[in-house]
Amino acid sequence: MTSFLDFEKPIAALESRIIELRETADEGSLDIESEIAKLQAKSAKLLRDTYSNLTPWQKTQVARHPERPHFKDFIAGLFDEFMPLGGDRNFGDDQAILGGFAKIGDMRLVVIGHEKGDDTESRLRHNFGMGKPEGYRKAIRLMDLADRFSLPVLTLVDTSGAFPGVSAEERGQAEAIARSTEKCLSLGVPMVAVIVGEGGSGGAVALAAAERVLMLEHAVYSVISPEGCASILWRTGDKADMAADAMKITAQNLKKLGVIDRIVKEPIGGAHRDRNLSIATLGKAIAEEFETLQKMERQELRSLRREKFLKIGEI
Repeated sequence: MTSFLDFEKPIAALESRIIELRETADEGSLDIESEIAKLQAKSAKLLRDTYSNLTPWQKTQVARHPERPHFKDFIAGLFDEFMPLGGDRNFGDDQAILGGFAKIGDMRLVVIGHEKGDDTESRLRHNFGMGKPEGYRKAIRLMDLADRFSLPVLTLVDTSGAFPGVSAEERGQAEAIARSTEKCLSLGVPMVAVIVGEGGSGGAVALAAAERVLMLEHAVYSVISPEGCASILWRTGDKADMAADAMKITAQNLKKLGVIDRIVKEPIGGAHRDRNLSIATLGKAIAEEFETLQKMERQELRSLRREKFLKIGEI
């Protein structure tokens, strides 16, 4: 059963009522299908109306939904083959950032992305998707391989930000993020980045400095979390909703600002309500982008990235 967010409580109440009626019908001979049908129609309309007018803060909650598809779900649903590669050849293997060689149809490529995990054990193992220096250095190593063998690069971004711990800082977190961003910008092969959930701070940019940046409809992308911004500006995280609105973190706002290039539709109610449809829709969008980019020369791709990021913020 779907976990409901705070703003979905009216929908949750209707769904609970539907379940109760179904149980009543199973226990006796009452014919209440017509009543159930009315409630289902009402619930579907309420869901549709709610998701057609989400606030930036509500979209942030949807982007963080624990049942939203993660890196491993996209790998399983999109690719015919996937060979994971681990380690940065320097310190260790960061489980928050995964990657390897993949095949979709006739196209071979390198896929890199954040993995948050889907239960307590896996979330701890993957550090909630917060990459450490060795994770970003692994990403650099994989992008080097892609460049050497002329393979396109796909990144799936879903992180609240790079890991802020002392150990990460001691191992050069800022330098690793900067070099990963630099590597993205210097690639001579097509690169598509997709913000599939949260795109937080430099930890997201380090894997998203591509010539084509896509976002799922209810994903968010920002320099700092709404709570972090609110704690700086108002000294309290209680105003996160105001911060989310002010920062323009939604896909719709970022498309207008030229930060991203394309919005990929989600099922009504968010990607978590129909994972298979969400993954299939994203796969189609990714294939279309690569089909166009693979016709470009190496220097043309680099110039396209340069122009894209230099134009951001122009008045």
